[in-house]
Amino acid sequence: MNTKKFLIAGIVGGIIYFLLGYVFYGNLFSDFFMKNAGTATGVSRSMDQFVWWALALGNIFGGFLLSYVFIKSNVRTVGSGLLTGAAIGLLMAASYDLISYGTSNLTTTTGVVGDIGIFALMSAITGAVVALILGLIGKASVTKA
Repeated sequence: MNTKKFLIAGIVGGIIYFLLGYVFYGNLFSDFFMKNAGTATGVSRSMDQFVWWALALGNIFGGFLLSYVFIKSNVRTVGSGLLTGAAIGLLMAASYDLISYGTSNLTTTTGVVGDIGIFALMSAITGAVVALILGLIGKASVTKA
């Protein structure tokens, strides 16, 4: 595996995940998630209480996941990145959210469905960008040779 491709695409993917998370969770759907928090009180942090290093690192690892899977499965186009990213995001979010819903009071059924959809959309967009980066890096190294 090309480590340079993996790292560059993964970091870019992490940045995209971070920015989209801010847009979707922090702005567009923040009221939705506040209304659909479960019965657990004090679960969500306000933005001034976020552990930013953990949030950033979590997003970077998400970018690395897409980068790794895309390299191994030869995903290099925006369209295939969009579809593959959406599938990975949907499956990851459904797995995590449904297990959390089944074992805790963190969210409601509506919150679970909303989170799965939003994360699948974020992963589709991030996947398209990661695939684009991987395709561009591949073309750049081919043209240099």
